[in-house]
Amino acid sequence: MLAPCTCRAVQGLCSTDSARDTLPGGVQKVLAGTETLIRMIRIAHVSDLHVLSRTAAEWRRIVFNKRLTGYANLMLHRGRVHRREYLLAVLSDAAKQADHLVVTGDVTNLSLEHEYEEAAALLTEVSRRTEVTVVPGNHDIYLPSTHRERRFPHHFDRFVRSDLPTLARDLPAGRFPCVKLRGGVAIIALSSAVPRPPFIAAGYLGHEQLEALNTVLDHPEVQRRTPIVLVHHPPIDTRSRLVRLRDGLVDAAALRSILGRLAHGLVLFGHLHVRVRCRLRTPAGMLDVIGASGAALDHPDPSVRAGFNSYEIQDDGSLASVEAHVIDPQRGNLQTMAIADAPGCV
Repeated sequence: MLAPCTCRAVQGLCSTDSARDTLPGGVQKVLAGTETLIRMIRIAHVSDLHVLSRTAAEWRRIVFNKRLTGYANLMLHRGRVHRREYLLAVLSDAAKQADHLVVTGDVTNLSLEHEYEEAAALLTEVSRRTEVTVVPGNHDIYLPSTHRERRFPHHFDRFVRSDLPTLARDLPAGRFPCVKLRGGVAIIALSSAVPRPPFIAAGYLGHEQLEALNTVLDHPEVQRRTPIVLVHHPPIDTRSRLVRLRDGLVDAAALRSILGRLAHGLVLFGHLHVRVRCRLRTPAGMLDVIGASGAALDHPDPSVRAGFNSYEIQDDGSLASVEAHVIDPQRGNLQTMAIADAPGCV
């Protein structure tokens, strides 16, 4: 009998090894009564890190623009509920368990330069242990100037290097869609982050990026894999049209129309600061649409409290498990929990 093949799916490397224990960052199972080895890739999903650096905030960069309202919100609310020690624990545990860490936006709070630097340093440290993919959120493209000066790609471009670069479009937030082909999955990163006026947090993908997504889904290397789509804003939103225009994904219907060609896959998002799971039925099948909460949030509700989601996908593309790992404030470690199903994600 051949020794089982064990691999860290994120790197696409495989070596024979007689041990059947799970390798760091890898998952493998042997079917009972058979010699069939099932290999999986494990995806960890975090969102809305909102990295804060209040002591370094420069008033000249805050006064007279949208950052002033964001800074006031920070002083009144975020500083009390976002805990750095929670964020560090979540990132460390996710890096230990996953083949690939995906971050669905809002890595910073006010898109200040020192926040970019701090967030990039945190994710670079994680990337020494597992692969990382990041998409921007509305807090990462806070002002037209940060968009125009391409501050997000300047700091995070290393995490969005596509395996299909010719299919990407050059956007101010970076080159998207970014596609990473890993084992049986195709991770497809999108940017819904655009600068907005004060009190507006809505996202927008745009015709150019959506057209490119359509082309990506036609690619044979993507078609033979399970797609995992990353976007900051929720693709399913049952709130009123006015609320969606203020806080949702403005062209969510266009995104859903393109995703309607898929028979299976995952769509992962953030923004709402709550972990939730719903389904998007398509003419060809059904997609799992799953939101992650804030990775640093201190909150009594475990569906909101800091943690990360974990997804195991088999080599045949089927979703083997979905669970959350949530901070236990009493013990200081992370506890495994189910993610609540909902008729609509919002």
